[in-house]
This record gives sequence, C-alpha cells and structure tokens, in this order.
Amino acid sequence: MDLNSLTVESTRAAIAAKQITASNLVKQFYDKIKAEDPEIHAYLTLCQDRALKQAKRIDDLVGKGAPLPPLAGVPIGTKDVMVTKGVRTTAGSKILENFVPPYDCTAVMRLEAAGAIVLGKLNCDEFAMGSSNENSAYGPVRNPRDKSRVPGGSSGGSAAAVAAGTAVATLGSDTGGSIRQPASFCGVVGLMATYGRVSRYGLIAFASSLDHIGPLTKTVKDAAILLGVIAGRDPLDSTSADVPVPDYAADLAKPVSGLKIGVPKEYFGEGLDAEVRAAVENGISKLRSAGCDIVPISLPHTAYAIPTYYVIATAEASANLARFDGVRYGYRAKGSRTLSDMYRKSRDQAFGAEVKRRIMLGTYALSSGYYDAYYLKAQRVRTLLTRDFEQAFQKVDAIVTPTAPTPAFKLGEKSDDPLSMYLADIYTVTADLAGVPGISVPCGRTASGLPIGLQVLGKHFDEGTILRVGNAVFSEIPSASEGSLP
Repeated sequence: MDLNSLTVESTRAAIAAKQITASNLVKQFYDKIKAEDPEIHAYLTLCQDRALKQAKRIDDLVGKGAPLPPLAGVPIGTKDVMVTKGVRTTAGSKILENFVPPYDCTAVMRLEAAGAIVLGKLNCDEFAMGSSNENSAYGPVRNPRDKSRVPGGSSGGSAAAVAAGTAVATLGSDTGGSIRQPASFCGVVGLMATYGRVSRYGLIAFASSLDHIGPLTKTVKDAAILLGVIAGRDPLDSTSADVPVPDYAADLAKPVSGLKIGVPKEYFGEGLDAEVRAAVENGISKLRSAGCDIVPISLPHTAYAIPTYYVIATAEASANLARFDGVRYGYRAKGSRTLSDMYRKSRDQAFGAEVKRRIMLGTYALSSGYYDAYYLKAQRVRTLLTRDFEQAFQKVDAIVTPTAPTPAFKLGEKSDDPLSMYLADIYTVTADLAGVPGISVPCGRTASGLPIGLQVLGKHFDEGTILRVGNAVFSEIPSASEGSLP
C-alpha cells in the first residue's frame, strides 16, 4: 500500500473493504516514521500502545461486520499543545518536558470516538509562539519539500507530517496563522474554523480569545470531514458556540458559480513575492472561469493588524503563562532558597527566548499606566478590523488573498530579526482578530518547486463556503516523501 497517497477517504475505504487491517496500517506508519522522521523531526512523542489499542478496536468492528465510524482506522498526529491522557504533552517547551496529562483534549476525544488512530504528538514552536517552528525547545522541524527551509509555524510539525506522508491528517492550532501559514509553506490544506466552532478544551492556551484548533490534510474534502467530526458545542468550553454543524463534505458538491469573491487591495501591495502573486492571481482566474463574480474590495484597517495582534496576543500570553511557576507541575529549578527565587529561576531556565519576549511585551502592555495606551487601544482597533470584514461580507460571499507574502524561507534566515518574523503573519492575523474562518489551499509552486498557498476567508460560521471556494482552486502537490512501504 502506498502510504504517501492515502487520504482520510481512501484509508477508511481500504479498511472497510478489508484490503488492510488497521493494526497492520499503524505498524507500517510507525516503520515509516522511524525511517524518515529523524531528518524532518515532526514528531516529539509516539504513543504506540494507545494507537494499537485503537487499531484493534477498529479491526474488531470490521470483523463483526459492524458499521464503521467516519474516521475508522485513519492514522493522525496531534500538535503537542493538545493534552492527551497518559501521553507526554510538552507544548514544545522545556517547562513541560515531563508533563503527562490526566485527561484528553475534546478535539482529540472526538477524533478517537470517530475511529481515528493517534500516532503521536507533533513538534511546534514553544507554546505555539512562532512562524517557523524554530522556537521549539526540542529542535526545529524541517520542511519536507526542501529540508533547508522552515515548515512554517507554529504548527510546523503538523504540516510537515502530512506533507511527508507520516500521517494521513493532523490537528494544529491557529492563533495568528499557525495552521494556514505552515500549510502554505508545506503544500497542504490548513483549515481554521470560526472562533467557537471547535472546542478549545484541553488546548494549552497561548491567547485565549484568538486560539483555534483545526485540521491539516492532503485534500479539501479531508479537511471538511475532519472539521465535521471535531466541530460543535462542548459544555467544557464556555466559548464554544451552540451552532448547528452542517455536512461540510456533502456541501462540497455545490457549485461555486454565482458566488461573489472579494479581492482586497491591501493584500496585494508591497512585500508580496512576485511568484506568490502570480499563483494567487491564477487561482482567482480559475474562480472567474468557474462562474464566480470577482469584486475588488478594501479592508482599510489591515495595516494595523500586526501591531494590534502583537499587543493582544502577548497580553493574553503573559496572563496564561503565569500558571507555569514551578509549583504545581512542570519544571522546577533546583537550589532555590526562597519561593520568589524558585519562581524566577524556574521560568528563566525553562522558557525560551521568544516566550520570554512575549511575556515581557504582554506584561508591559497590561501594566499600570500603559493599559489604556496599548491593550485598550488594541482592542478598539480589533473592533475596527472586525467591522472591515462585516462590511465586506455585505458585498461578497468570500475573500481570497495570499496566505503568506513569500514561500518557505531558509532555516535561520529570520531568527535574529523577530520583527521580520512577525511580518510573515501579515495576511493571516486579521482572520484570528475578527474571528472569521479561513483556509489555505495549495495553488501552485515557485520555479524552484516551493509550494504556494491561497487563502480563502469567509463569514462567521460559513465554513462551507470557504471549503467550496478552496476546493475550486485546490492544486494538489504530491507527497514529499520518497517511496513507500509495501
């Protein structure tokens, strides 16, 4: 069986048809991970006992001729910011190096209830803070398309595993573009639903008003299937929305003809790579040919999105990360004589440079005398950005933009320039601030073969439309992995 070509659909179909057992498939994936992942470093922790136990459950259902759940036997990986009962969860940080959670993240529980098999936990920027996956305490992930380049971040391990074929699909998290940007860099599909569509229970918090969980997959239909499984109200998350979940996969069959597609001028200006522009414009031409009405629009407050994001996100991070103090769980520094000394040493030794930077920025923005000037003002600008989208969606059904201003950059290229790194999120942070859904789909490649992503943004809780539009321009890029197991 060609593991590289497997999709969610084809995997379930092969298991249902008894072409392969779930147990055998899992063993083949672990062989592939052990052979190929050391160079890519997408995985941090494998959970073979858990995976094989789930595989046996699926094989027993097949043997009995019982109805199979929608993800029966599909091998997936989860970003290591989602807690998993009995399986080490680090958030890419030394401070949680030996943390083993006593419960499961809701999204992971829903995937397993639907028959999916969790292979392991995926590498990420520390506490999901980064755009290149170089901030992990356990070493960077390499892009399977070009191992000298970053996979994007912070869900770099999630995107790389799909691109390399070491998982059929994965879960990532998106706070400022952390699903969509790595999907663009690695040539896979990355979907971020409306804020509140997917429960955040069990997601280690970075910025609570911005964090999302979503799928990374090889096809748009696979993303639709996974979203249908993990979406929906969760009483364990007070921010999850009680909104009906449609059949996203079935809705993909609806034509895009007649849809009005907005193209914002602010996303096609200075700093956009010429090859990225050409590929995205070609995608827009495909939509026009499919019968869509292309409408020029303006999102006038876009220029303020990056500074707004990096005030709000860092402020929320400084509050959320206060819980990692070396007292209750996580890393505790040795040799401390006083409680305050233990706090200081534990956090200093176990947090990385980028996490410390964001904690300090956020603490400053929330401090007395600066709260009104920074945090309160940023929240007001966030309202203006949200209104930009609301007004635009009175005229159009979806908005198409580049996902990132450039293709994947070299490892180390931006490490010493955090401001340059932050600007890599310039086209993605607006959706998180406004709470609207977004998807990145591959729409072409550069002359050197690097993937290019096209982003589709939609109205609140209208994921069905962005999936349809994304599917209309989707250009599949084959797995980066060489060869497959027999």
